[in-house]
Amino acid sequence: MQEKELEEIERTLLLEAIFLRYGYDFRNYSRASISRRIRYFLSRNGSGSIGELLPRILREPVLFQSLLFDFSVTVTEMFRDPPFYRALRREVVPLLKTYPFIKVWSAGCATGEEVYSLAILLKEEDLLEKATIFATDINDDSLARAKKGVYPLKQVREYTENFQAAGSLHSFSRYYHADQEHIVMDRELSERITFANHNLVSDQVFGEMHLILCRNVMIYFNRELQERVLSLFDLSLIRGGFLCLGNRESLRFSSLNEKYEEQDKKSRIYRKNIAEEDLLSRRV
Repeated sequence: MQEKELEEIERTLLLEAIFLRYGYDFRNYSRASISRRIRYFLSRNGSGSIGELLPRILREPVLFQSLLFDFSVTVTEMFRDPPFYRALRREVVPLLKTYPFIKVWSAGCATGEEVYSLAILLKEEDLLEKATIFATDINDDSLARAKKGVYPLKQVREYTENFQAAGSLHSFSRYYHADQEHIVMDRELSERITFANHNLVSDQVFGEMHLILCRNVMIYFNRELQERVLSLFDLSLIRGGFLCLGNRESLRFSSLNEKYEEQDKKSRIYRKNIAEEDLLSRRV
């Protein structure tokens, strides 16, 4: 048996063992993505092969938590991809203002930078006070960091540049206070955010959302899992609600494509179609 075939068997056994032992299902993640993360974890933890790692993962929950962080961590920063936030302000915010209240879901929020960026945008547009924001992830460690809203001071310059490029109206320093090493996001922002563990692979819908952000998460899923997650979002969105995906993600080849229109093609912002009767009721 060739080495690659053996590694494939070991990888399959590891993912199956994780599902049976801990209930986390990574079996439909992109093979290329999950393989990279396993290799990275092996290099960090001194295991020579997946076969050596497997019994340790089964018997050492702390080690599994470290692996889970590597599996679920995403690249994130405040106001990452500033043109997206400009498009959100231009194409989505005016319509959100027509509702008496709004519910927002940031799925795969990681350590929270994106959801705080969103809260700042809503604050600047006088929408934060009527917003309920849900920020979810499968990683409890990431969620704990996000809930604290504490980030390295050395990143402030980059965050500020993103903030300004995103078309923001004020100074970024209005939204945090700093010590010698960290910034802490303003309490007014965190008070509007509910952080919760939610697994896109296996958990159920968040109903009646006006806006869902899940950006650069589904690139790690295979086609089957992408369809499952998109269906979850569809069931969670009101008619006329907005779905924001990453710049490498699309509804184009999804079974849901006909149910959505492109609100902003470049920024991957989609709007769920409004039935004729709903349009008439909103005009009354």
